Amino acid sequence: MAPAPSKLYADDVSLLLVLLDTNPLFWSNCALPFSKFISHVLAFLNAFLRLHQLNQVVVIATGYNSCDYIYDSSSATSGSSGTGKMPVFCSKLLENLEEFVIRDEQLEKGGPGGGIASSLLSGALSMALCYIQRVFRSGPLHPHPRILCLHGSQDGPEQYVAIMNSIFSAQHSMVPIDSCYVGAQNSAFLQQASYITGGVYLKPQLLDGLFQYLSTVYATDLHSRGALQLPKSVGVDFRASYATFLLLIACLNFWSLPSGIIIISYSLSPLSVIRMSRCFCHKRTIDMGYICSVCLSIFCKHHKKCSTCGSVFGQQAQSDVASSSNKRKMSDS
Repeated sequence: MAPAPSKLYADDVSLLLVLLDTNPLFWSNCALPFSKFISHVLAFLNAFLRLHQLNQVVVIATGYNSCDYIYDSSSATSGSSGTGKMPVFCSKLLENLEEFVIRDEQLEKGGPGGGIASSLLSGALSMALCYIQRVFRSGPLHPHPRILCLHGSQDGPEQYVAIMNSIFSAQHSMVPIDSCYVGAQNSAFLQQASYITGGVYLKPQLLDGLFQYLSTVYATDLHSRGALQLPKSVGVDFRASYATFLLLIACLNFWSLPSGIIIISYSLSPLSVIRMSRCFCHKRTIDMGYICSVCLSIFCKHHKKCSTCGSVFGQQAQSDVASSSNKRKMSDS
């Protein structure tokens, strides 16, 4: 599908979609309390709306089990007669946020309880992109859309394929994905999202000054970014993406790849062996691992079933490899 034609209000009018991480499993162990984090975010959103009277903000809460819209300034403005007072803005967003957190806690996770405590980032990105597409087709004029991810939870390896699809969709629609990550370690998913879409990735060093980081880096419109010295993407880890890309070429063309990738009986088993990648199960950089040829998920050890797509791995390929090696030994003797 071709991207929607550009129909803009002005260069300095923005539509900001904020993906707010509400994962209680992360905030219970974070040095920055969730209440203080929300106060920084509310102050930033209020300042952003006051930069231009046509600026719009949409907030999507991203929980452990679900994600949902909790604030839309385009509908809230008509209800408050365009005054934009801080108390009205705060009370509406906080009320919806509290209701969402209660609903999210009541939902039961379908997977095992011992998994990685990641937020539903893939679903929030999909909802943001759907909202942007509706805006593109709603009328003759629309502001510059961009996505801001305020996250701290760990990356969920099972969401890799869905997140990469959202990243490439945003790139196709020319929608930058900005990322402000407040977790202990960098997020490989958000680093790739910001790098591929032309957004800004930032990991604040001092969480107490979060409002200063947000207002300095993310408050400016896209047109004004060219005149600012914004943080550059440094040390983006593309090893998993590169390895997956090479394996995809091999699966499609049955080529003999150079040293670094070994494909074992592709026609008989959905598992292949690959070097220098990052596993989806433990997020460890590995020298040798296994890749599911159905969804291209990477694992550090052999599994009977792919945790991403559910494909069942048989043992036929291993037995065939063993029998072929025995035949070679017999022929040599």
